[in-house]
Amino acid sequence: MRSAYEAGAAVVTPHPRAHALYADKRNLVTMSDEASLAALGVSEPARAVLARGVPRTVQVSPERAADLWERRRTLFFKPAASYGSKAAYRGDKLTRRVWQDILAGDYVAQALVPPSERVVNVDGGETDLKLDVRAYAYGGQIQLLAARLYQGQTTNFRTSGGGFAPVFLVREPQVSPGACRPA
Repeated sequence: MRSAYEAGAAVVTPHPRAHALYADKRNLVTMSDEASLAALGVSEPARAVLARGVPRTVQVSPERAADLWERRRTLFFKPAASYGSKAAYRGDKLTRRVWQDILAGDYVAQALVPPSERVVNVDGGETDLKLDVRAYAYGGQIQLLAARLYQGQTTNFRTSGGGFAPVFLVREPQVSPGACRPA
C-alpha cells in the first residue's frame, strides 16, 4: 500500500501528513507547553490562544507513573494514535488492570476538562446530556459544525436522545459607532 501511495496510484485517508499533524495526540504535549512553544518561535498571542484552548498534556511514561496515578482523578488518558474515544479513560474510572494497559501502551494524560451540558427533552422528560462541538475541516476551511450529545465518560451514539445535534452560529450585529446616538 505504501508503494502505491508513493507512486500516486492510491488515495489514503486520512492523509498521512494530515494525520501526523492533526490527529497524533502527542502533538498536544508540545501545544500545551509554554516553554516548548516559545522555543519553537511561536508568537505570544498564538501561545495565549493555545493556553486557553489546549488542556495541559503530558506523555505517559514509567517515570511519571506514580505521579500520574496519584493525580489520575484530575486527568483523562488517551491513546496517542487512536480516535473516536477508543481506549480513552477518565482517570477517576481507572482500575489497576487498565492502568497497567495504559502504562504498556502509547498514551497521553490530559488535564480533565468537564464537558458542557444541556438540558434536553427525551421521551417527554428533561435529561442532562453532555456535549462537545466538532469542526469538520477540509483545505483549512471549516465545512461543518456539529455537536454530539451523550451520557457517560466519552461521546457515544447509544445515549437515548443523544447523537449529532445541529450547531447554529449567532453573530453579533455590526453596529457603526454613530448608530447608538439618542434620537
